Amino acid sequence: MLVLSGIVVVIVGFAARINALLVIVVAALLTGLAAGLNIVEVIAALGKAFNDSRYISVVWLILPAIGLLERAGLQERARALVARLQSATTGRLLMLYFALRQITAALGLTSLGGHAQMVRPLIAPMAEAAAESRLRALPDDWRQRIRAQAAAVDNIALFFGEDIFIAIGSILLIVGFLAGNGIRVAPLALALWAIPSAVAAALIHGVRLRRFDRRLSRALSVPEVLTGGLK
Repeated sequence: MLVLSGIVVVIVGFAARINALLVIVVAALLTGLAAGLNIVEVIAALGKAFNDSRYISVVWLILPAIGLLERAGLQERARALVARLQSATTGRLLMLYFALRQITAALGLTSLGGHAQMVRPLIAPMAEAAAESRLRALPDDWRQRIRAQAAAVDNIALFFGEDIFIAIGSILLIVGFLAGNGIRVAPLALALWAIPSAVAAALIHGVRLRRFDRRLSRALSVPEVLTGGLK
């Protein structure tokens, strides 16, 4: 039962809001020692686990780079670029990103977009700038709605686009499950059947973004609404 003491350390540490990394390391050391391993063997096991899953940590390397770009004015540059495009609207810009996100996801390039990499530093500020360039002032409630729409575009496009790629995890999971039950299905066949769903998602969300453009324009064209939103 002493081997399970690491779980207690994790629960207590998280409840006390202690540094998560410190809690995990202490819990791992305690579990290893309770299992009869010496300190060297425990540290070796921790190092092996980190080395085996090091590719997972590579994703986090992009976050400091994005932070530096934002500090250098990435969002301001994106806003200025969109502000110069007279025909750009929030809905059109988000639909363009939807199409690009879905096509790249269908090719297996699911890491090219994402909330941290694209939506927060680029897509959401550009969508806000498109609204501001046409409607001038932008109340905070509508600013939050635009950000929510930008996040939704990324989620929906990725969800319906990635299944077209035959080597994606969801397709392989379906193939494996069916094979385990005696049903043989080629991954390409499943991927092809994902295309109608992706096209339908693009059409439906395109209509939704067009309606959002109209609601945004109609709401912010009323002086009372605009004044109330800026208070």
